[in-house]
Amino acid sequence: MLTIIAAAAENNALGKDNDLVWHLPDDFKRFKKLTSGHHIIMGRKTFDSFPQPLPNRTHVVITRSENFKKEGIVVVHSLERAVELCEEDPETFIIGGGEIYKLAMEIADKIELTRVHGSFEADAFFPEIDENEWRLVAEEFHDTDDKHNYSFTYLTYLRKH
Repeated sequence: MLTIIAAAAENNALGKDNDLVWHLPDDFKRFKKLTSGHHIIMGRKTFDSFPQPLPNRTHVVITRSENFKKEGIVVVHSLERAVELCEEDPETFIIGGGEIYKLAMEIADKIELTRVHGSFEADAFFPEIDENEWRLVAEEFHDTDDKHNYSFTYLTYLRKH
């Protein structure tokens, strides 16, 4: 199964200057729980935004650069190749950024979206979810609290067949 996982604002903002524009600890915990033990596919800029590789995950980085190499990281030059390399994993996650999400919308089976309630200035955006192609199967709202300045909703979509 190929799953897109993202947190996007109501205006589909993902981030600005290669960073998130909100801090949601519960969303980080959910991301870690869902992706641990699996392959995570991302673009190079998304990979570069991490202080270090995420533990307990196989990183597959898509880049146009022929010279990009990092120890312990699988480097490929297309989404198709990335997906091929992950065939043995029962669930592979696409974790960004905006361009990779756009490409993955054509081939993914599932979307795990955290919808952050607010609009933000951004330079990376999540693609629109076409209701003709995707069916909402789960929804869980979280209000603001002392650790979360924004309310958010976990949304799970499955591709209609």
